[in-house]
Amino acid sequence: MIKNIFLYLPLTLLVLTISCTDSKKNKPTFFGGKIINPKTKYVVLYAKDKVIDTILLDNKNKFLAEFTSLKEGLYYFEHGNENQYIYLEPKDSLMLRLNTWDFDESLVYAGKGAERNNILIDIFLEDENDRRSYYLINKFKPTIFKNKIDSILQIRLDTYNDYVKDHTKETDNYFKLLKIALTYPIFSRIERYPLNHSKINRHNSFIETKSNFYNHRNYIDFNNDSLMYYPPYTRYIRDYLYNVTYALGYKPMKNEYTANFTVDLLKSINDKISSENSKNAFLKSTVLEHFYKKSSCNFNTKTFDTFFKYSTNVKDKSLVKNILNDGEAIHKGDEIKDFLFYDFTEQPINIQDFVLNKNSLLVFWNEDYYSKVFLSTRIPFLKRKFPDLNIAIIEIDGNSLNRIPNIDIKNQYYINTKNLKNNFLTSGMPRTILVNKNGIVENGYASIASQNIYYQLKQLTKNN
Repeated sequence: MIKNIFLYLPLTLLVLTISCTDSKKNKPTFFGGKIINPKTKYVVLYAKDKVIDTILLDNKNKFLAEFTSLKEGLYYFEHGNENQYIYLEPKDSLMLRLNTWDFDESLVYAGKGAERNNILIDIFLEDENDRRSYYLINKFKPTIFKNKIDSILQIRLDTYNDYVKDHTKETDNYFKLLKIALTYPIFSRIERYPLNHSKINRHNSFIETKSNFYNHRNYIDFNNDSLMYYPPYTRYIRDYLYNVTYALGYKPMKNEYTANFTVDLLKSINDKISSENSKNAFLKSTVLEHFYKKSSCNFNTKTFDTFFKYSTNVKDKSLVKNILNDGEAIHKGDEIKDFLFYDFTEQPINIQDFVLNKNSLLVFWNEDYYSKVFLSTRIPFLKRKFPDLNIAIIEIDGNSLNRIPNIDIKNQYYINTKNLKNNFLTSGMPRTILVNKNGIVENGYASIASQNIYYQLKQLTKNN
């Protein structure tokens, strides 16, 4: 159901919206709104991964941007650490209102283009709210699961058909996106069913399904670069790739993937995805995700060799090569030494002095990969679990002004990689190093985002 969002927007925005309905040619496209409890002083608009505009908030936390040559398509806006997708067309005057304390749930649109975006946010929220019900039906046998999921899919298709019937002026491209928004999350549930079913029922193997279980695959476009940054599309492709790789004969996996599985997954990506851009994106995300999930400086050369074989992206290859070189610079069994980092009074600290007689957790980070919100919840949690642990949260090429809330300032530092003689942070990617009280590295490439970190920290501190 579409919300009556005109009740929520100030009169000035409604006047702007109405003023855009005149008959002048070459009318611009407007995007604006109001942010309640803003996290930053700006909103950033993206097309794929490219910044279209950075729009400043005024003293009333409103923003407005005008575009004279904006093309129809999928965009997303970002504020603070959150984002949401919007579909814009030339001559739209899309206005939003949201409260950052309840970002997605509070988001409403008004103006030209509002209806098509309100249904997209409604679909997003419905998918988020239905997770528990999907969890329950994963317990059932394939025939029962499929009957229930087909019923849900039919409701989604009825919603789509009703919208198409009532909105004849929408473009074919938007209708295609709407259908993907409605159906691909359901298709993802089907792809994940074998793994979810085995986990919920504690089976060590996958249940067999009939040949028509995956009939939806006949209607999938696996090479749509324009949707590569749209979560419903990307999640489905990812779930499909994992499922077809598991079907090669693997058992369900929990905490980390075997090297052979990763290699076969990379091969599946290469075989199933023909679009070069999409293929490279999936290859990169897979090799990095599996490496960090493993949370270890033990590099499997076969995995990385397979990535280098299939990827054609020079920048991605350089990043992964830097990670491998970083791992060689500091690894398990090395003495941690020969570099300085700085506290927020800009005083240098020698790493050997910092770790002296203390089991230490060194987290190197930057905001491109770890958000402050993630760190402000994750680090205090680990601190409560391991109260005697010596912790340093060190921003890569940071400064004394970029403080993380909810973390003691005494645990926050920064490092200048240009001054490192033996640079172990050339990739700029997050890196966690575990050091025992003798100053010896126990793990040179751990990850605080991995489930394995609990066992690794327990082992580190057991001889405290």
